[in-house]
Amino acid sequence: MTDNGQRDAKRYDVAILGAGMAGGTLAAVLARHGVKVLVIDAGTHPRFAVGESTIPYTSTMIKVIADRYEVPEIGSLASFRGIQTKISPLSGRKQNFGFVYHQEGKLQDPEQVNQLKIPSWHSTESHLFRQDTDAYLFNVAVAYGADASLGTRIQDIETGPDGVVLRSDRGEEFHAEYLVDGSGFRSPVADKFGLREEPTRARHHSRSLFTHMVGVKPYDDCEGAKGHNQPSPWHAGTLHHVFDGGWLWVIPFDNHEGAVSTLCSVGLTVDERVFPKDGRSPQEEFDAFLARYPQIAEQFHGARAVRPWVSTGRLQYSATRTVGERYCLTAHAAGFIDALYSRGLNNTFEVVNALAWRLIEASRDGDWSTERFSYIDALQQGLFDVHDDLVYSSFVGFRDYALWNAVCQVWKSISFLPSMALERAHRLFLETKHDGPLRDLEKSDPPGLPAPVGQGLVRLLTFTRELCRRVEDGEVTPADAAEQILARVRDTEVIPTPLDLSNPDNRFFDATPDVMEQVVAWGKEEAPEHIRRLFR
Repeated sequence: MTDNGQRDAKRYDVAILGAGMAGGTLAAVLARHGVKVLVIDAGTHPRFAVGESTIPYTSTMIKVIADRYEVPEIGSLASFRGIQTKISPLSGRKQNFGFVYHQEGKLQDPEQVNQLKIPSWHSTESHLFRQDTDAYLFNVAVAYGADASLGTRIQDIETGPDGVVLRSDRGEEFHAEYLVDGSGFRSPVADKFGLREEPTRARHHSRSLFTHMVGVKPYDDCEGAKGHNQPSPWHAGTLHHVFDGGWLWVIPFDNHEGAVSTLCSVGLTVDERVFPKDGRSPQEEFDAFLARYPQIAEQFHGARAVRPWVSTGRLQYSATRTVGERYCLTAHAAGFIDALYSRGLNNTFEVVNALAWRLIEASRDGDWSTERFSYIDALQQGLFDVHDDLVYSSFVGFRDYALWNAVCQVWKSISFLPSMALERAHRLFLETKHDGPLRDLEKSDPPGLPAPVGQGLVRLLTFTRELCRRVEDGEVTPADAAEQILARVRDTEVIPTPLDLSNPDNRFFDATPDVMEQVVAWGKEEAPEHIRRLFR
């Protein structure tokens, strides 16, 4: 790391605002390839952050980044064992996505639960203790040669055809060819260039309050879980209590043999139009919620927060554009929807993968044109819209279990098939040592879900969103909408029929070796031609 005087005199290829997961990963990749990179952050490490739950697509993308850009240290983040041994023994294990549906004033119906089990033969996902994982990635970047200026707040930005000038609140001046802003909602670049979309185009509405707790009881041990027959224990994964108007996450870090953490991440997310802030403290609001749902409350008897609650206003924000002359917004600087389905990290690594090779090439040929990075804007806007459609539809579905169950099947489709596409591209890359298969994933139209499955899934998701809008407007009953969505799932040709996702009684998704054998047979013999290549 250089001192302030040396930094002031040095011109960087890329300056990155934000030393979180996006900034640390991108800086490590760039530095590994000889790009002169500076990471600037108003804060320091370690620090609290949410976005703690990984999904198979995210972990596969982490492997892609580690292998494609030859940064094996990043690959440790792709597995539970790698995280435990190389990064943080304080992280938890994730073997499922669990959803328990509740109705106020009624006992929980054991038939109204859903789960996606993560097959042990494939991978084991993680509950990330973010203060450790983020600091780890930042230190990897520094070890590869990235410069850093933490505790530095940028007050002024100039961009133009000759590059970027950044000025700090301490009078420092930094120069770079290109600026990547991965800072968050209060993005200096978005503020400088008026990039926030006002009002946001997001259909979804929610606010959140969250903290870390100790003493949270495994839901499997609660009376409310008696009679549940899901394939994996609730405590073995990320538990979602869902109800009309919102959801509650329970992310344990103590759920594996040898766990050293006693913490559990807890967050309540509600539609702020239905449940506006009323002046109560977050703890008072949380306690009032539990009083309305006693079967959820049992899980928190004796639990207590061990860090200050965070209480937000409306979470959703977006950008009119994320790429401009010599700059790019990434991660939460570009926009945000909701923590539901753990897609925040998914989107972060997706963008880092697509952005990194463009920045490396630009550092070598000097072409920093906006056109070179135009795909990044299309990708981020597509990722935003996909997540918005999915979460908006889910919140409408939360008012009626049959509808929620149908939307859940759509989510399973969007979880399974893109992972298959990415895994195949990664496998071909490892076999050929050529990144053509990875670049082919970018050919999806519209961007947001990878080719070749993206187009069919986006059509399904658009259909689902519009039907849920009609439910919200009172034009269609939830029961009718559920039937139509499941019929559309059945008729969506890219979805393998052996997954049985159009069956409303198929509430538990468990990709056993037998099921996968049937899926492969379908892929080779019955799938549309453009999908068959996934199975070759």
